[in-house]
Amino acid sequence: MKYDYQFGNTAYQYDGKYGVKLTKYKILAPEQEQDRQPGMEYLMTPLPIFDNPNYKGSGKLKNKVAIITGGDSGLGKAAAIAFVKEGAKVVIPYYDEHQDAKDTKEYIEKLGGECLFLSGDIADKNFAKQIVKETLNKFGKIDILVNNAGVQYQQDELTCISDEQFDKTMKVNVYGMFYLTKEVLPHLKSGDSIINLSSVTTFYGEPQLIDYVTTKGAIVGFTRSLARNLALKNIRVNAIAPGFYWTPLQPACWVKEKIPSLGADAAMARGAMPYELAPTFVFLASDDSSYVTGQVLHNNGGQVMG
Repeated sequence: MKYDYQFGNTAYQYDGKYGVKLTKYKILAPEQEQDRQPGMEYLMTPLPIFDNPNYKGSGKLKNKVAIITGGDSGLGKAAAIAFVKEGAKVVIPYYDEHQDAKDTKEYIEKLGGECLFLSGDIADKNFAKQIVKETLNKFGKIDILVNNAGVQYQQDELTCISDEQFDKTMKVNVYGMFYLTKEVLPHLKSGDSIINLSSVTTFYGEPQLIDYVTTKGAIVGFTRSLARNLALKNIRVNAIAPGFYWTPLQPACWVKEKIPSLGADAAMARGAMPYELAPTFVFLASDDSSYVTGQVLHNNGGQVMG
């Protein structure tokens, strides 16, 4: 989708669905792209807003220990900051975005939080074992698992998706979740929580992200089945299906012309900043959602309803 006119931070475009007319939406960012996955947050313009200074913690996660994959940037970073504000200790497995990890670690420590950062490939089951081992060595327990890390690649046609790309997308987005959840599960107890990241693209079928959408659909199925499997143990399993948030995944995936219109199809006619999703993570991780399991929460500005 290409915008036609832009004035300040508002763009206007012709809407072909309802005849020729101008629609108005607020842009997240100007045209830009990055040439690697995962993307780098510190290279983005503007920088994502990951913390709401008006968000005050109330001890909802006091003394909890949370593992948040990909928490060095984007939605995982916003979750980590909110968890720390609520009293949790956080473990952040990330790939190789060392500058982003450094910045996030410094921010958490500035808030007075405790954290552990571990670099490795989430698609490697040995890294999953390492994550659990080092978490237990440092903090002695695990209460919350957030399977957030993922990759996505824009391709116009199914035939453009190489075997190598399909394999990597599956291994990072699905195998990584499976490996780490399997390692963490023996250490969870009644009242603990697993949160998996799906995507709005699963629910409308984004035509240029076929392999990514496939993995995010698998995550919905995994969430529902595991939730039923663990329900009588009182371990809750839920998913979030975000819409378009301004995270490194966007410039690392889309051609630059796509960036200004991200979220324009939502009823609210805009994308969002990561801090806007943080309270949803807190809700699903805390006792506030004690009777919620097997659900997919749709934070997408009304892009998909029902």
